[in-house]
Amino acid sequence: MKKEDIKKVVLAYSGGLDTSIIIPWLKENYNNCEVIAVSGNVGQADELEGLEEKALATGASKLYVLDLTEEYASDYIIPCIKAGAMYEEYLLGTSHARPIIAKGLVEIAQKEGADAICHGCTGKGNDQVRFELAIKHFAPTMPVIAPWREWNIKSREEEIDYAEAHNVPLKINRETNYSKDKNLWHLSHEGLDLEDPGNEPTYEKEGFLEMGVSPINAPDEPTYVTIDFEQGVPVAVDGEQLTPKGVILKLNELGGKNGIGLLDIVENRLVGIKCRGVYETPGGTILYKAHKVLETICLDKMTAHEKERIAITFAELVYNGQWFTPLREALSAFVDKTQEKVTGTVRLKLYKGNMINAGVWSPYSLYSEEIATFGESDYNQADAAGFINLYGLPIQVQALVDGKK
Repeated sequence: MKKEDIKKVVLAYSGGLDTSIIIPWLKENYNNCEVIAVSGNVGQADELEGLEEKALATGASKLYVLDLTEEYASDYIIPCIKAGAMYEEYLLGTSHARPIIAKGLVEIAQKEGADAICHGCTGKGNDQVRFELAIKHFAPTMPVIAPWREWNIKSREEEIDYAEAHNVPLKINRETNYSKDKNLWHLSHEGLDLEDPGNEPTYEKEGFLEMGVSPINAPDEPTYVTIDFEQGVPVAVDGEQLTPKGVILKLNELGGKNGIGLLDIVENRLVGIKCRGVYETPGGTILYKAHKVLETICLDKMTAHEKERIAITFAELVYNGQWFTPLREALSAFVDKTQEKVTGTVRLKLYKGNMINAGVWSPYSLYSEEIATFGESDYNQADAAGFINLYGLPIQVQALVDGKK
């Protein structure tokens, strides 16, 4: 679509540095087009405060704030927990938020009769792919504007220069200019001193961590927590029935207090770049641990091992922006089948960044104390001799053949 034909643009708007300057940039470079800002509320909390005033002040005609939190928790986060999906230890906090936000962008674009959708993702990152693949799924012919792939701005410092020149208010300065992404599930930190993998994150520095504390500053007494699951879905914390969103919020509080869920990794981005990120995922880390513990007594060996293999593919699909694909849906169907009897209760002890198993129970437990005991049981140990003879027969035959040669 030609630039002059674009009269109305829907912008994925967070109020952060990138999207704040994109509004005046769009108006400058796309014929003073109307810009409709859309913010998907996926749990970024205080980041939404004052957002409408800021969007309008910088040139947007209106702001939509879409409350996606319950749907995000139930339809995007929970499937990943059930799958045990993690990408190189990363619990997919930004990855599984993008598809639902993109879906909301398309809905508003269609409602408003927009000519294009715009996002603030860089040409180096994964999010450009995640947004645009989801947009292609819901609106295959919708043009997408990605300023980072067009403009002459080369760095976040130059973005700040642009913002100052255009009187765009910012909550950051050049010293606190980390690239962050926050939602219900996690908070990511990138940039500045973190660009050097040799630099230790300043976990103890006031203001660096937002969802919890450093393990060093966590309480000296452990916190016990019990989590109830039904068919792989967390439904209660310490006996209190909660929605998936409520479970995550409660565990964020408990995990953050105890220094749980800090991750510092150099990951392999989809575009081929290695990138260093520091993540806070307090509640999510607890949920992954508890779910895995429950599966150890509820899943048979073959199912558990196959599920571990597909978890890698599942995570790659989510990380690479391929949520809305037949393969992801098929893997989710497999996972749902495996979760039919993953029901029970897990108790964990949280202590200074550690999660210690403190008990697990399930009406569908495959663990038999009577069989596994070192004491007297009905298990006939003599049966093992015949099993070993048959199991080891190929090895024995190979040795005999090799001996003859």
